[in-house]
Amino acid sequence: SSIQQAIETKNFIFRPSSATPQRGRIRQLTSEYELVVRADTVISFLPYFGRAFTAPINPTDGGIKFTSTDFVYSAGEKKKGRWEIRINLKDVSDVTALYLTVFDNGSASLRVSGVNRTAISFNGFVEEGKAIEKKAF
Repeated sequence: SSIQQAIETKNFIFRPSSATPQRGRIRQLTSEYELVVRADTVISFLPYFGRAFTAPINPTDGGIKFTSTDFVYSAGEKKKGRWEIRINLKDVSDVTALYLTVFDNGSASLRVSGVNRTAISFNGFVEEGKAIEKKAF
């Protein structure tokens, strides 16, 4: 499937429709939040609700916002049409890992594991990333 290809080539975008803090109620999301996964970069622009144990250095940075270029990506099909993806981030101080479960129909859930904050989960969908232009020599 195209979803499988997107996962295998590390070229997809996760768009959350709701967020569920570890303690608390589900919040519907309206804004254009996203997690972009490419072969060499992971870009996160996600909201955060929950408990932070340290105040952010910049108070306007309440969300889960980062760009990582040093990470370990592992993906495997667990059941027919269901993939488990783990992304371990080595260059992001407050987020250690991203756990994505993606289904063949594109629906997906994301769990963000952090250092100074309680975990948060998102439900949404995955779509294929934009075609990455190959540079002509």
